[in-house]
Amino acid sequence: MSTSMIEPGNRLAGRYRLEKRIKDSGGSTLWKAVDEILARAVAVRTFDPEFVRIGEVVTSARSASRLTDPRLTQVFDADDSGESAYVVSEWVVGETLEGMLAKAPLEPGRAATLLYEASEAMAAAHAAGLSHLCLAPGDLVWTTGGTVKLLGIATDAVLRDRTSDDPAAEDVRGLGRLLYAALTAHWPGSADAPGSSTVLPAAPMTDGVPHPPRQVQAGISYAVDAIVCRCLGIEQGTGGTGEPIATPAELTKALRGVPRTPLPLFAGLGNSQPPPRRPAQKPSAPPHQPHTPHHTHQPNRADQGRRAPAPPPPRRAPAPDATAQLPPRQHGHDVSQPTRPARHTSSGHRTGAGGGARKPANRALMGIAAAAITVIVGVGAWALTSNGGGGEGGNGGATGGVTDPAQQSNSPAPAPSALTAVGIDATEKPRGNHPDPSIRKNLETLKDGSPSGEWETQTYADADFGKFTDGLGATLDMGKSVKVSSVKVACPVHGGTLQVKVGGSPSPDAMKAIGQQPCNGGELTFTANPQADGQYVLAWFTQLPTPYKGKLGEITVYGN
Repeated sequence: MSTSMIEPGNRLAGRYRLEKRIKDSGGSTLWKAVDEILARAVAVRTFDPEFVRIGEVVTSARSASRLTDPRLTQVFDADDSGESAYVVSEWVVGETLEGMLAKAPLEPGRAATLLYEASEAMAAAHAAGLSHLCLAPGDLVWTTGGTVKLLGIATDAVLRDRTSDDPAAEDVRGLGRLLYAALTAHWPGSADAPGSSTVLPAAPMTDGVPHPPRQVQAGISYAVDAIVCRCLGIEQGTGGTGEPIATPAELTKALRGVPRTPLPLFAGLGNSQPPPRRPAQKPSAPPHQPHTPHHTHQPNRADQGRRAPAPPPPRRAPAPDATAQLPPRQHGHDVSQPTRPARHTSSGHRTGAGGGARKPANRALMGIAAAAITVIVGVGAWALTSNGGGGEGGNGGATGGVTDPAQQSNSPAPAPSALTAVGIDATEKPRGNHPDPSIRKNLETLKDGSPSGEWETQTYADADFGKFTDGLGATLDMGKSVKVSSVKVACPVHGGTLQVKVGGSPSPDAMKAIGQQPCNGGELTFTANPQADGQYVLAWFTQLPTPYKGKLGEITVYGN
């Protein structure tokens, strides 16, 4: 069955029903499909019979299927043995970086966080021997579930017939271009570079070299600008280019050292909305006060050190005509009030002579009216106070210029981010005087930003450490008590039992376990539910994998 004969409604392997053609490119077609056995949406790629690299694409897809990092697109199936070859992968729903930048450049802290996640995922792919080689703005997605996804690892390079003598350096350049684009909404690639088909405008260049991001967009820190320049070989004024960043793991380490802003819970990162309110930041000047010119989408730094304006005098209760601002149901109730005294007046007139009976009735009516007005004014004041600061970018409404606590509570809680450990030490619980000297070597490789650490134990006689100890591992010192959401551990072996504990003391007995699982040859994620509090995070083997030797790679703690 050739690609030209494939159409919506066709089934592949008796289970993948093609629904919608997404894109044709280079001898292949991408479809949205349904896995009818598992009842889920999937992405299916089919091929023209004349496409010469079908076998290579299927082989690369099978290699990518072994990746365990959740930020890399998962491959479910790949086959070229039948009449029609195909590759099946997860259907990713979200907003691409290209789509985000159609609105505005990203706030630098968010750009750094987005590319930190992408570079960490790319480092995991390189640790498994796979690369991308042709990163473009459409390959980086912020999903509707609030996660980062990198599309096309291993397969895109084969589809586009791209190779490299230094895949790590090529992917660092690709990540650097994505970071440049995220900061400036301009693409720094040449006409023949990956991503050159993007709709983003080209970055300004001199002699084929893009200008540094700070010259294109204001508000970018020197540290972030330097990272981009080190990735792309751009000179920073008279300071040269700095030491080049050679691998995705090095880029992850560099981005770990710059301020990063938590990403929002849902897709859509552009600066079209006001930036989130910082708790310590004072409200901006009143509308009539002129602002210092500042060509940037960021808050005006010239205003950050000024004393906040004095709060205005407390508002007096509004006059009765303030009911015009009440909700329609309350206002309608107020309008209907005059109809009631007319009945009372008529009744009073019938029971008394002349105007004598009318005066007490009028006094009663006035009392009722005064009470009604008091209630209405109270409700109006409550409504004004409750709703005055609710608008986006408001200055607190009737709160006198101070940030409204209710408005702060509407802001989303900070998303967990990678935390930096200040120290690391070997941990064991020996039975008697038989310490393992091997576990004190190469400890720093467990927190250097590279997934492929070099920490390992001695080789023992059995999974129970030969009865010499109850556990072997490493403890990260976070420097202070933190709230731990999850811990990711690179574990390049299979089997055994790896446990993660969190606590306020480095003693394993004083810590609380947040999870344990066997190693899978890749990265494990241990999730604390609810968050665990503590200064120390321990990752250790409580049983050894075959052949009775433990090995660990990078340990990354996520939290607040």
